[in-house]
Amino acid sequence: MTEEPVPSDRQAEPMPEPAPDAVPEDAETPPAEDAETPPPAEDAGAPASADAAQAAGRRRRRNRVAAALIGVLTMLLGFAFAVQVRSTDTGSRLTGQREEDLVRILDELNAREDRLRQQITEQRAALDQLNSSDSRSATALEEARQRAQAIGILNGTIAAQGPGIRMTVLDPVGAVRVADLLDAIEELRGAGAETMQIDGVRVGVSTAVTGDPGALRLDGKPIAAPYEILAIGSAQSLETAMNIPGGVVQRISGRGGSVQITQEHQVVVDALRPLDRPQYASPTSGG
Repeated sequence: MTEEPVPSDRQAEPMPEPAPDAVPEDAETPPAEDAETPPPAEDAGAPASADAAQAAGRRRRRNRVAAALIGVLTMLLGFAFAVQVRSTDTGSRLTGQREEDLVRILDELNAREDRLRQQITEQRAALDQLNSSDSRSATALEEARQRAQAIGILNGTIAAQGPGIRMTVLDPVGAVRVADLLDAIEELRGAGAETMQIDGVRVGVSTAVTGDPGALRLDGKPIAAPYEILAIGSAQSLETAMNIPGGVVQRISGRGGSVQITQEHQVVVDALRPLDRPQYASPTSGG
């Protein structure tokens, strides 16, 4: 039997296998190795089968995504419907109420709103009070700190710095007396000196100058010439007070000594006095 050639445009399609009962009786049985070898038509159809499987998988994935989206939309529509039903049900209940009941409900809502507004007002007032209290406390604390610093500088328990003068008293013959140093201290205070020290000893309100010329003591500590006096205040006013006619500079110069004064922008007074505790005095309890 002569086989007709397959057209070129149909070579990619698989060839149909004849049914077992359609095989002629006189057909020769193919060799065993020919039976085991897959026909070429099946090899040509393998890529088409793979493409079909991939297309089917994509369709299944699209179906699953579509099903999920439909489920989400259904849940959202159900929630919206439930909210609408509840609102409609509430409105229906209010519509069926008597006028006296509606008035009572309105009064209750107004009373609740008033209570809430009152609570808000109270909370705001408490917050404002706390903020005001914190502000007043901070201000009072800062004022107390500044006052303590000022008192510490004046009584000599805190180191200080600022403009002032450096005065050096030369006494080559040992003629400077206690009164000369006391006059210098009083004149500097009168000219506005806020704090001072002499030879590393801080001068306070209870400072005492004792001893003899050439062997002076300041608060019991020996000091020696040349005496160095550091004073913080208006430098020009302090120097002027020392040089007034008949003042400290003129008296010391008359006894064989001399005074050198330099104005400085930054004078450091770092000698400290022990804190004096009153033995008899105490603060009053009255305002």
